[in-house]
Amino acid sequence: MEKLQSVEQYHSLKEQGKHVFVFEAGWCKDCRFIEPFMPTVEEKFNDFTFVSVDRDEFIDLCGELNVYGIPSFIAYNNGDETGRFVSKDRKTQEEIEKFLQQQ
Repeated sequence: MEKLQSVEQYHSLKEQGKHVFVFEAGWCKDCRFIEPFMPTVEEKFNDFTFVSVDRDEFIDLCGELNVYGIPSFIAYNNGDETGRFVSKDRKTQEEIEKFLQQQ
């Protein structure tokens, strides 16, 4: 998974192609829970580019996007937000895949 380097990169990436931004943090136990199966999810949904967004590093961006719980997912297709899976709850592989199937 690609790691977001700047807010400018976020704005640029979301405008081109299909991207899923995964908001997470190193200290987040629920974020660590999804880590082992995310490569499988990325492989299954390889029409998306997955981008990791460190919540602590990009706190202002999270506020701008109303992302207050992690891990959270926001999907874009050529600049249009197609869906959100945003909450503070632990997410299973099945829940993440169901969300991605709807994008």
